[in-house]
Amino acid sequence: MAAIGRVDLSPRAVVIALAAGALVVAGVLATGARAERIGQSVSGGVDRLTAGMGLTLKRVHVTGASAEAEPAIQRALGLHAGQPIVGLDLDVLRQRVQSVGWVKEARVVRLLPDTLIVEVKEHDRLAVWQVDGQIKVIDAGGKVIEGADARRYPVLPLVVGRGADVAAGEILPLLSQRPRLMGRIDALVRVDERRWDLRLKDGGLIQLPAVEQEAALIRLDALDQRERLLDLGFARVDLRTPEAVAVRPTGDV
Repeated sequence: MAAIGRVDLSPRAVVIALAAGALVVAGVLATGARAERIGQSVSGGVDRLTAGMGLTLKRVHVTGASAEAEPAIQRALGLHAGQPIVGLDLDVLRQRVQSVGWVKEARVVRLLPDTLIVEVKEHDRLAVWQVDGQIKVIDAGGKVIEGADARRYPVLPLVVGRGADVAAGEILPLLSQRPRLMGRIDALVRVDERRWDLRLKDGGLIQLPAVEQEAALIRLDALDQRERLLDLGFARVDLRTPEAVAVRPTGDV
């Protein structure tokens, strides 16, 4: 990596490069072309010169990207072997990469003489969100990760209903601190865009309040420690009333 942005040239090659650049400018001036044409001609001349010196793109290394995301990143770059590497606009390439739905941040580095390195940080996959008959992968901020196939993430928690995407980032960290409970949850259902119902794999239901969710979960923890509630099973646990826990055993009407 110490060679990033640097190329070792002999003094003779440097002199030739400078002289060639001066000749290009002189030629354009002699034609009376406008300033923008000067810039274009100089740029084209430098590209041809550096390509002749072997400074052409041969490899693009993408790091930090998942196998699912990398093809989309490569398409966004739109690069091909043999392009003059010095003439590539790294900021434009970075913006192209960051336009890919998977990508949260990107950095593009030129490694002379022939390699481009693209460092990517993807959005975290927080949950699968089900709404209006569709399933989508969301990140911690509730943003839908475009291009992500939700069927490829069966281990992600399932959140259901309108508003579940935005609210998931608050409730899921609280549940992840309680692996005994988290491992039993089949889906988190958003009710009236205000609160959560936790539907368990055994058919049980835990009703959380609209506010002070952590306090409610602490009450549930205390009950589970005393009674091993999660092991015994239940039809419903109602935590919507502050300082109270109402339990309906399995089989009760």
